Amino acid sequence: MALFSFLDRDHSVAKPGYNRWLVPPAALAIHLCIGQIYAYSVFNKPMTRIIGVTESAPSDWELTTLGWIFSIALFTLGASAAIFGKWLERVGPRKAMFASALCFAGGFFIAALGINLHQIWLVYLGHGVIGGIGLGLGYISPVSTLIKWFPDRPGMATGMAIMGFGGGAMIASPLSVALMDTFKSATSTGVGETFLIMGAIYFLFMMFGVFTVRVPQKDWKPEGWTPPKASKRHMVAKGHVDADMAIRTPQFYLLFGVLMLNVTAGIGVLGQASVMIQEMFSVASVGEKAAVSAAAAGGFVGLLSLFNMAGRFFWSSLSDRIGRKNTYNVFFLLGAVLYFAVPSIGNMGSIVLFVACFAVIMSMYGGGFATIPAYLRDMFGTAQVGAIHGRLLLAWSAAAILGPVLVNYIRAYQIETLQLPAAQAYSITMYIMAGLLLVGFVCNIMVKPVEEKYMMKEGEEAGAFSPVAKPA
Repeated sequence: MALFSFLDRDHSVAKPGYNRWLVPPAALAIHLCIGQIYAYSVFNKPMTRIIGVTESAPSDWELTTLGWIFSIALFTLGASAAIFGKWLERVGPRKAMFASALCFAGGFFIAALGINLHQIWLVYLGHGVIGGIGLGLGYISPVSTLIKWFPDRPGMATGMAIMGFGGGAMIASPLSVALMDTFKSATSTGVGETFLIMGAIYFLFMMFGVFTVRVPQKDWKPEGWTPPKASKRHMVAKGHVDADMAIRTPQFYLLFGVLMLNVTAGIGVLGQASVMIQEMFSVASVGEKAAVSAAAAGGFVGLLSLFNMAGRFFWSSLSDRIGRKNTYNVFFLLGAVLYFAVPSIGNMGSIVLFVACFAVIMSMYGGGFATIPAYLRDMFGTAQVGAIHGRLLLAWSAAAILGPVLVNYIRAYQIETLQLPAAQAYSITMYIMAGLLLVGFVCNIMVKPVEEKYMMKEGEEAGAFSPVAKPA
């Protein structure tokens, strides 16, 4: 339709002399919005009291039931990124980002209807499926674009985009709490009204990204830049690999394991961060003075978001210097040590050490997301890196199920069956997470450069979704 022709890829190609530093704000506009998913735990307790309002009623939803919203959303993120990755490379980031805005905002509106009717399947459909598609499209479109604009600093470029996703909760957490406080009454927790307002706000901000994003012209490269040569630290591909061919290489599946295990170890904690810190530092376990309130727990979620965001830029930028493989080795080894230490720190009642451990863990969790696109670019080239990245994000889908299930159901088993205090219900999970990180370390050290037989022949890569030269 002519009305939506501005979304076409050929209308978003940058003019000669365009300043590439204008692209990161467009990416951040999208990622800061969709990063709201990391603050979803602030809704968990209020959503267990939709009927009872002040306390849970027998007909209210259980916490384990609500935990699936987060898992479905992130599973759908990975699945949609895999399905639509090649479509994104063909139509360009502007159309993909517009579709993302429609789905992500629409998910809030459908979920609000689910709250009003008290139908959990509508919340699953809204925030889980429709919103999850918005997450997937919004996640990969700016990343692919920035890698093409910053071939000289791919780690820093992906960090700029993806740090917004990690930092989204820093905005969403206090905003959600403030809106719920504004709308709550004797008959409502304020969750439904909050969803409606947030959906409208996020749609407007995401449209800023839609209108401002640009793609480089064909064969563009930074002035004076020459592609780097492969080294022991930097395994840089000599050519480009088609997305369909990439999934036939052992490197793809090793990196799949690397991402899945790194994400699993962090995502379960993020999904229940607010509840976890309140239970581990409750009045019963540490006394009234040291107990963590709901407001303080919201602050903890925001702090984790800050480190998640900062880690994405710090670690991915560092990977440009020390290499992607070495960066992931740090994530897995240091992360395993920290997870193993968390139960002992909780038993000590040291809130400062507890928060410090998870701050570092979350920085590496975020850093893993920001570094993986550059790792893929090194392995498979840039021609179809967005499509390959989208397919690899199925690892996130698997982790989105595995991580929260480990935390939620092991916690429920220890409290309900073993009759353990809630403060002690996370120890086994932390040890499992440490073990998963060690398995991820083994996968990472096995990664080797991609063989030339998998790469496109000369001339093939030229037609791999190259932008049409119509600058806008």
